[in-house]
Amino acid sequence: MLKPLFPAVLSAGLALLLAGCAVGPDYQRPAAPVPAHFKELDGWKRAAPQTVDGTAWWALYHDPALSALEAKVAVSNQTVKESEAAWRQALAAADAARAGFFPTLGADASKSRSRTDSTGQPLFSTTSSAALSASWVPDLWGKVRRAAENAEASAQASAGDLAAARLAEQSALATDYFALRAADQQQRLLDATVAAYARSLEIVRNQYAAGVAAQGDVAQAETQLKATQAQAIAVGVSRAQLEHAIAVLVGQAPADFTLAAAAQVPVVPSLPVGLPSRLLERRPDIAAAERRMAAANAEIGVAEAAYYPDLTLSASYGFAGTALDTLLRASHSVWSLGPGVGDTLFDGGLRAAQVAEARAAYDGTIASYRQTVLTAFQQVEDALAALGREAEQAQAQQRAVNSATLSERLALNQYRAGTQPYTTVITAQAAALSARQTALSIQEERLAASAALAVALGGGWPGPASAPAGGIE
Repeated sequence: MLKPLFPAVLSAGLALLLAGCAVGPDYQRPAAPVPAHFKELDGWKRAAPQTVDGTAWWALYHDPALSALEAKVAVSNQTVKESEAAWRQALAAADAARAGFFPTLGADASKSRSRTDSTGQPLFSTTSSAALSASWVPDLWGKVRRAAENAEASAQASAGDLAAARLAEQSALATDYFALRAADQQQRLLDATVAAYARSLEIVRNQYAAGVAAQGDVAQAETQLKATQAQAIAVGVSRAQLEHAIAVLVGQAPADFTLAAAAQVPVVPSLPVGLPSRLLERRPDIAAAERRMAAANAEIGVAEAAYYPDLTLSASYGFAGTALDTLLRASHSVWSLGPGVGDTLFDGGLRAAQVAEARAAYDGTIASYRQTVLTAFQQVEDALAALGREAEQAQAQQRAVNSATLSERLALNQYRAGTQPYTTVITAQAAALSARQTALSIQEERLAASAALAVALGGGWPGPASAPAGGIE
């Protein structure tokens, strides 16, 4: 009884012996250009960063409204949901690839009725059958293992894409939020300026009525007042558009979203920069690019495995007979067991082309990975440069605001005393308003640069911003 089983047993044993073989190169992460330090940190006074729990980098701004909005991005933003669906799709693809390690089991049952007429008389016969079958293709050359490596690395890359998409949307929200809060401050500034200009106009009108001012002074004061009122209207339009953009980022219709005005703009925080090498761990786009290299490397093994023959082990057991009520008797049993080997003898260079294609794709992912790393360092350096220089710019601009405010007050007092024409007041007031607006713009730019730096650093402290290379999380 064992003699017919010997070839199958021998094949199975051979498959187990060869199970450790896997063609194709084993993955080694290529080196990336990592500087020893950030150039734009030179000359900075290192401040002790404020504590951040988990990866909520926006908590550094201590703004409850911002924190509440950022929390909605992860669960309601449609771009993030799209990336999350792509990640789940990649996980399912990885599960499908791992299914290749296991045998396939099947069941079959049939009943047929046929007619034969070999004797000249119609004869009818009925045939019934039921069988179980199993087949397995041992992974002799590592094709299934490489395909599983490819799918798992692709799923990890998709996890990095999801983290990067979430971080990008959170960054866009922070930028829009800071612009909106700056618009609130611009609105408060312009409203106060309009009130001050209205008082100046009243003074000019009174002096014109007393015969000590020209009608042209009244016209100039009215022109300045109306122009400032127009600026206030434009700021309102800009704020409304920013509010609409924030609504979309948190997954709401603009008509259903309202964000109340705030009394002040958030304070620019200190950010923990760390060493450049940590950037490779904390940036989700770098993690995704690295995992794509691993996936492309595994694809080379899949392509090379096509050169080797496939061994298929199959078995079936069942019953066949003409009577359904006696079908399950031992005398009606049928079975089969045996191996099969198949290979392609000629393909016109198809497999060689597929291997060359896989190697070229891997080389492309290496270049993409290194470019992603370089871009990441550029973004950090840009943000550091902006923050460092804009801090100095803010101090200089505040001194300009102080001087312009003093000049405005002196010009108005001198006009009241009759020692200066009203054009001097107009010039001083315009310069003071421009200086205050510039100061607000610089504050907004510093906040945007700080958010850009937080995102460029990966967005989270103290650990990596994405799943580790060893497994999908």
